[in-house]
Amino acid sequence: MIEERKTTVANNAFGIDLGTNNIKIYNRNDDNIMIEKNMIAIENKNTLFAYGNSAFEMYEKAPGNIHISYPLSNGVIADIKNMETLVKYFIGDLQKGNTKPSDFFIAVPTDVTEVEKRAFYDLIKGANVKAKKIMVVEKAVADGLGLDIDVKNSQGVLVVNVGYETTEISILSLGGIVLSRLIKVGGMKFDDAIRAAVRREFSLIIGGKTAENVKIALKELEEEGKGAIVYGRDIVTGLPVEREIPTKMVDESLEEHFNTIIDNVKVILERTPPELAADIYRHGIYLTGGSTRLPYIDNYLASYTGFAFNLSDLYETSAAYGLEKIIRDRNLRKWAQPVKQKKL
Repeated sequence: MIEERKTTVANNAFGIDLGTNNIKIYNRNDDNIMIEKNMIAIENKNTLFAYGNSAFEMYEKAPGNIHISYPLSNGVIADIKNMETLVKYFIGDLQKGNTKPSDFFIAVPTDVTEVEKRAFYDLIKGANVKAKKIMVVEKAVADGLGLDIDVKNSQGVLVVNVGYETTEISILSLGGIVLSRLIKVGGMKFDDAIRAAVRREFSLIIGGKTAENVKIALKELEEEGKGAIVYGRDIVTGLPVEREIPTKMVDESLEEHFNTIIDNVKVILERTPPELAADIYRHGIYLTGGSTRLPYIDNYLASYTGFAFNLSDLYETSAAYGLEKIIRDRNLRKWAQPVKQKKL
């Protein structure tokens, strides 16, 4: 990890990036980032049955009395009770019996309301994890720090984070966020597009996990010149069948959503002051997020915008690495702010 600098953070500190699909937690004590599925399985409406990766393994396979869900939706907390349960258990797993109070640094989308930001504060309080201090960091800034961008001094930096349900497009300049836009396009819509194409072309119904696996394997399949083998239910016969899906069809099914991202990047660029736009053109656009593992996504976006795209290999962990830097370096602490509390 990074070299530690002057810090006043307590020995216990956690940096949390809540994504719809994955939760990423940097643990100061272990100097490590945990990645788990942000999913929970509830049995008979009130009993915790499984959480994280274990819940994901059951997804689309569980009996009717077990409900599996994502507590986060479109960048905001949709199910506070289940999200509190997940945080409580994940942090408990990482603490390994250590009950000392901890500091919490949470990455939050820029383009959300103060009420929605406060929900992240309430989440930690409600999870009963013995929080000493709770601070929020705008996710675009955390991404920038994680990508080793000089956030404080850089002028005109455009960061595009393609997540599971949303894509956040932000322009940073001299330590602040000049413009930000959160759109409801991401890996989930990519999966839905793949499922729709398979149904249309092959009269085959496949599950969300199958579509996600095709998406994840796409780069390797294209390098090997192979199609994707999928299992699903034939619409005509109702029987389970196996089919080989050409990667070209998968690529074409994703273009509509790629174009939506491109259109919104252009909207941000059109609203950008000329001097900042010139800097962005010189440095290129930074591309990160868990849904950027798709092959050639950077080249596709570049070809329709005229800007170079710098694809990060940190993918979904870029914000978590940024939180790590804030936790370990006192000079970066100014980007962590307390949440505005309700006035009584």
